[in-house]
Amino acid sequence: MGIFIGAHEIRNRVFLAPMSGVTDEPFRVLAHKYGAGLVVSEMVASNALVEARPDIVRRATGAGRVFPFVLQLAGREPEWMARGAELAQKIGADIIDINMGCPAREVAGKLSGSALMRDLDHACSLIDATVRASSVPVTLKMRLGWDFDCLNAPELAARAEQLGVCMITVHGRTRNQFYKGKADWAAIRSVGQAITIPLIANGDGASIDDVNAMLDASGADGVMIGRGAYGRPWWPGVLANQLDPGCGIEEPAIDQQAAIVFEHYEQIIKHYGVPNGVRIARKHIGWALERWRDKGLYDQAEMSKWRARLLKLDNADEVKSGLDELRSQLRSAAQRMVAA
Repeated sequence: MGIFIGAHEIRNRVFLAPMSGVTDEPFRVLAHKYGAGLVVSEMVASNALVEARPDIVRRATGAGRVFPFVLQLAGREPEWMARGAELAQKIGADIIDINMGCPAREVAGKLSGSALMRDLDHACSLIDATVRASSVPVTLKMRLGWDFDCLNAPELAARAEQLGVCMITVHGRTRNQFYKGKADWAAIRSVGQAITIPLIANGDGASIDDVNAMLDASGADGVMIGRGAYGRPWWPGVLANQLDPGCGIEEPAIDQQAAIVFEHYEQIIKHYGVPNGVRIARKHIGWALERWRDKGLYDQAEMSKWRARLLKLDNADEVKSGLDELRSQLRSAAQRMVAA
């Protein structure tokens, strides 16, 4: 079942969610390389992009390295959203995604992100300005609503479609839930009943069982994976292949997983330089260590030793040396598990 965003046919039904501080260019490039159907940039504030704030401009890179290149914009003023959309296209965006789902206080507190679901007329003025300024497809990401007394995602989605939005993604929580409790995938179904454009379900998807349950409960056309991809940028592609064989990749062997983590580390250093890259890479390495512990490749005590070593070093080459040593250990551990 193909998903089209405007004229773009997306290669499979499992997407990588935009996550601030996670889905930077190095992470997205790898997720795309290893089979994610679509990858979306970190949230980019439209006014800061227009003002060329260096940290925001860095978030907006990736054109030419992934296709289609999706840049997510956030804002609260139609003029800035329009100008941000114009600039996004100039730097290579093939699709522009509007953020109306971020629950963070520093975003919603400034009447952006999910706060816009409290005022649909204003939200629609931003959508209209963005669509009018764009010659590329525009998509929209939202939550179920602000709280349980304001579950207005179906209305916002329907109005967004009328304004020209080409795809809707819904996280199955309200803003006031943040990431607590469990995402309500069944509640997303009412959004699909209000629109004719593709619907993507988001929230708590981590395994193929989750993906199938999300699709069954929501009636969505595809899913978006967020925290389930922590430490493993190849995971959306693996889930895509499990969902629709031949549309993604087989799960990499442990040795290859370690090689991808090493590749990711090198790309982070190249993107951010030293020492920022060493610091930024720590969370990604830490997540990978937890994944391998959960697979039984070492116990908690051994993982703590690796964390103490790899996450406290400031020398980039020493971290690389440690990752090489870890890869060798993982290879041996995986062989022992197979032999057993």
